[in-house]
Amino acid sequence: MYPTDLVMPMKAELTDKGFQDLATPTQVEEALKQSGTTLLVINSVCGCAAGAARPGVVYSLTGDKKPDHLTTVFAGFDTEAVSEARKHLAPFPPSSPCVALFKDGELVHMLERHHIEGNPAGAIAANLQAAYDEYC
Repeated sequence: MYPTDLVMPMKAELTDKGFQDLATPTQVEEALKQSGTTLLVINSVCGCAAGAARPGVVYSLTGDKKPDHLTTVFAGFDTEAVSEARKHLAPFPPSSPCVALFKDGELVHMLERHHIEGNPAGAIAANLQAAYDEYC
């Protein structure tokens, strides 16, 4: 587990923008079965989360279409919540960071770590905005 002092500012980059922090398996289960569209970010301490994933996700929300619900869990910190979230991401292997879009509880779009690493935040945002245009 990562120390709280390290994780909390990284969580705040999303929660300060309206993301619901899911800290328990029950919260994850309830969030992902909501009607409408739900964006789930599995956040992490790595450089690609800081440099591309979090800024890209936040920037993706500046367009006209956006998910109804914004949620996040933190890998290496909210371990049980992350484990529950990953159950809903099959057939994709565990990956952090990653970003998933659900519609009416069904996974419809996924950005795995290998889609995030080496890409600028703008590319992450554009990818997500295209998914929002299709599903939101």
